[in-house]
Amino acid sequence: MVLSSLLQSRIGSSSSHRPPGPKGLPFLGNLVAFGRDELGFITETARRYGDLVWLNLAGWPALLVSDVEAIETILVKDHDNYIKHRLALRHVKALFGNGLLTNEGESWRRQRRLAAPAFAGQQLLAYDTAIVSLTHQMLDRWTNDQVLNIHPEMMELTLRIAAKTLFDSEAEWDIADIDHAANDLVTEMESRFKRPILIPDGVPLPGHLRYRRAIRTLERVVSSIIAERRASGLEGRYDVLSRLMEARDEMGKPMSDALLRDEAITLLLAGHDTTALALSWTWLLLGQRPEIQARMAAEIADVLGDRLATTHDIPRLKYTESVALESMRIYPPAWIIGRESIGTFKLGGYAFPAGVTIFISPWILHRDPRYFAEPETFRPERWMGNLAHELPRFAYMPFGGGPRICIGQRFAMMEAVLILTTMAQRFSAEWQSGHKMTPFPSINLRPMGGVWLKVKDRQTRH
Repeated sequence: MVLSSLLQSRIGSSSSHRPPGPKGLPFLGNLVAFGRDELGFITETARRYGDLVWLNLAGWPALLVSDVEAIETILVKDHDNYIKHRLALRHVKALFGNGLLTNEGESWRRQRRLAAPAFAGQQLLAYDTAIVSLTHQMLDRWTNDQVLNIHPEMMELTLRIAAKTLFDSEAEWDIADIDHAANDLVTEMESRFKRPILIPDGVPLPGHLRYRRAIRTLERVVSSIIAERRASGLEGRYDVLSRLMEARDEMGKPMSDALLRDEAITLLLAGHDTTALALSWTWLLLGQRPEIQARMAAEIADVLGDRLATTHDIPRLKYTESVALESMRIYPPAWIIGRESIGTFKLGGYAFPAGVTIFISPWILHRDPRYFAEPETFRPERWMGNLAHELPRFAYMPFGGGPRICIGQRFAMMEAVLILTTMAQRFSAEWQSGHKMTPFPSINLRPMGGVWLKVKDRQTRH
């Protein structure tokens, strides 16, 4: 009764004061239904109740927003009134510190200005050789007619690319330590985001112990690389960490080592995981549609022949880029975005209090027939015309939106297209339907059960 009374006091006693939504259970509200099947629940509630859906998560008020104009208000026009969800961030504060993912306000804006040059303009051109070379190293291990789970292959590859482009590191011990730590961190974060309450890191649960040990591992790797850079100098270095170490704010001050640590860990974990997922989903779809895969391979052969891909080829690889865009439409790795109101606000004629949790779901938006014809169908050619310019601003948002849009989106698209191109030059892939796969909405959208493919050699070697 206490939770129910608190909820009523926050939103008003009449149901007319709030948008429609599912009734839910006593005390728990919609929490059980949401936790049982997140994708199914948000899809069904949006379809049934509309673009603004009121939810009760165990007494805590929440709003599922699918109206593109309301989303623009939240993420752009009034973005200062909405922050990342505080409970969710407290779960991972020890890991990400004050990095770009978790920081807020003027401090975040200062960091964003310092970090932006590392992901812009000519700086991106320095990364293509590493991306293509490391992809070939992965492919050298594959054999004709081999059946493999592509997801761990993509995770390892993008981790190696992140280590090289972020840190200029190819040391096997660093890669192995980072990989082990990252797996432990993702497992624990998935568990934490399912909890309705915060359990302090100091409580000696097995997952907490692994979590803290993994953080120490990443801190050790990052600190040793920073120390090495300080000792050897930054001249001739083009990796992201070196660019961050060189950056100066308006007062001429560099980032502190503590902030460098936070940004390095944030970029490493947030960068490699989402790109690996995007590529895994892409190959699932390509493996199911051999005619699309063949068209992509034909474009690549026409543009490149037998030579290696570079950043300069990407503008001519229109269909290959469209394959990546369409994959992220159907299976957006960042399937849901959370905000919390810090002040009162109005949307759709309703008034809301501070402290409302807001959910924005690319999974819903990307499958909305108002914006995409045959939304469940994998059709890369839909991106070959003017669709990207004709869509409402937030109908397609695989990298988020507004001032907090993913800082590495250009790098991620470049990386995805170069990896797809390099892989398709050497192998085709057939989906192995005997392996069950289910989209699993954790921190990001994961292929539970794996993406199993049979790869066939195209007889192209470099």
